[in-house]
Amino acid sequence: MDLDIHPPLPRKRDFRIGVLGSGFIVNDCHLVAYRKAGFNPVAIASRSRGHAQKVADRHQIARVCDTYEQLLDDATIEVLDIAVRPDAQAALIHEACQRRTARGILAQKPLAVDYAEALEVVRACEAAGIALAVNQNMRYDQSVRAAKTLLGNGVLGEPVFATIDMRGIPHWMPWQAELGWVTLRIMSIHHLDTFRYWFGDPERIYCSLRPDPRTTFPHEDGICAYILEYDNGLRGVGIDDTWTGPAKEGAPADIRIEWRIEGLSGLAIGNIGWCQNPYTTPSTVRYAAKGDADFHRPVWNESWFPDAFIGTMAQLLIALETNTEPAISGRDNLKTMALVDAGYRSAAEQRAVALTEIESTN
Repeated sequence: MDLDIHPPLPRKRDFRIGVLGSGFIVNDCHLVAYRKAGFNPVAIASRSRGHAQKVADRHQIARVCDTYEQLLDDATIEVLDIAVRPDAQAALIHEACQRRTARGILAQKPLAVDYAEALEVVRACEAAGIALAVNQNMRYDQSVRAAKTLLGNGVLGEPVFATIDMRGIPHWMPWQAELGWVTLRIMSIHHLDTFRYWFGDPERIYCSLRPDPRTTFPHEDGICAYILEYDNGLRGVGIDDTWTGPAKEGAPADIRIEWRIEGLSGLAIGNIGWCQNPYTTPSTVRYAAKGDADFHRPVWNESWFPDAFIGTMAQLLIALETNTEPAISGRDNLKTMALVDAGYRSAAEQRAVALTEIESTN
């Protein structure tokens, strides 16, 4: 069976891309993927010009700008690839909207610091005629795309129960200590968006949080557990455990991210390779339906990091060349942002929270 694990690609690959940011995600994922796909990054800017220069040298980017504003002023840039800290991203998008020179923007997730700010960003891009897409790159993990195909082809039948279980120890960024975010808005957002990608929007979320004992700065959302309730009876459960036991304090480690979809006709189980060493380890899937003697176990060489980042830029470029909405548009991503905000509210108020509660207050 063709599991459609590879993203569709644009016919036109020479859109002039300007990159704002020069951290790991740009240096080791975005630009590696873009060169592999034949995309055309032509300029880069960062808070540190020296760091941007090193990234430009590695990836053969011709122009290094002194400031973000200098890159935004370049009217030859058709697409902006923004990969800065979340509390700085909205301002750069608004500046791009004021200039109205770029045709498209690929923003990092989270799109903004909360749903209300994300809504302002989406409205600004729509008013400026700029196509806004969000880099929810887990949608392009190969096992996640395989699951979407199995669901779409009816191999699993009507979905009954689905889980994403993360037992991993991410590397937190310094700005997270300033913002007080750990897992829900940074890691769980991947899984919440994946549930949406597979099954559509849930009606409500019940979320419980506790601090991670290893993370020393003040926070609430170190370990997250949540239930997504769909009106058709489907339940999605996420466990995002960034403690995983004393794996850094002398105990053996059990690091993994697994997903599971149980349907009336079949079962699919995936393992995400990103959390393995090296992080370029391919994800895996095994699936079986009624009548199968054993699980099917397809294999591939691609990995979430960096290959999924081909898909997130490709879907924006396809939107530009076909004058359609990006597959992961800013407007669509508002539902993911609402789900994250609903998770925080649910934990604070110890009750299930509907997405409409977040959307109706903005």
